[in-house]
Amino acid sequence: MASSHPSFIKGLLTNKCPNCRKGNVFIHKSIFPLRTLLRLVDYCSVCGQKMKSESNNGAGINYALTVIILFGNLAWYWPIFGMSYLDDSIYYFLTTSIVVVTLVQPWLMRLSRMLYLYMYVPYGSKPLPQ
Repeated sequence: MASSHPSFIKGLLTNKCPNCRKGNVFIHKSIFPLRTLLRLVDYCSVCGQKMKSESNNGAGINYALTVIILFGNLAWYWPIFGMSYLDDSIYYFLTTSIVVVTLVQPWLMRLSRMLYLYMYVPYGSKPLPQ
């Protein structure tokens, strides 16, 4: 039996409106240029949901995602390369983790913004009047 509701995960990962999961949240679909990475549309083009708010930054979520990525790096790095306090392997791990987090940071920033919106705007709610 097929559901008529758009998928939560698909809407989150494709940057769709948390209210209708059809309209775009960001002005540009691409993360490039980086200076426009987090620019939101004012209102959803499909349902009219307001996207911008004064506290809509998601910085705390971004921090949590970064820490998760760092521990995720440990989960794959340790079994493959190993780590010991007797050699420089901890420095190689830290360097690898910094490079990985730096490379995925633009996507983490967008994902954290989307998670913030999805936490505070329930699906199918009536948007506030413009």
